[in-house]
Amino acid sequence: MSFSNHPQTPGDHAQTPDPSVKRGNGLAIAALVLGVAAILLFWTVFGGIVLGLLAVIFGIIGARKARGGRAAHGRMSIIGAVLGALGLIASVVIIAIGASILNSEEFKNFDDCVKHAKTQSEREACEKDFNEDVNN
Repeated sequence: MSFSNHPQTPGDHAQTPDPSVKRGNGLAIAALVLGVAAILLFWTVFGGIVLGLLAVIFGIIGARKARGGRAAHGRMSIIGAVLGALGLIASVVIIAIGASILNSEEFKNFDDCVKHAKTQSEREACEKDFNEDVNN
């Protein structure tokens, strides 16, 4: 039996991709998901910095693909990049504030006091002194 005599149906021929139809943009979806995660986890180094940076990178690449007409969801890419940037900035601010507190003279005095405290009451006195130093 020969298949050459078999009549062709409309679905048998090879379909050529339509250039007017845009393909999906996985980078846009990844940027949006990572951007939302960066906003939610900005208080952690991994969440804010790593996820935020990845969201910005994927968002920029996805937006460039969308602008070139090779992919859809250009706005989603931009929103993901913006959310990632906000998470990144918030995380950097939190780290800067934490570093300034850890490098402050008051914290060094508190740390030294706690290291030399032998009892719980001495540690509580260190905490009281630290709070007074910070509030003044």
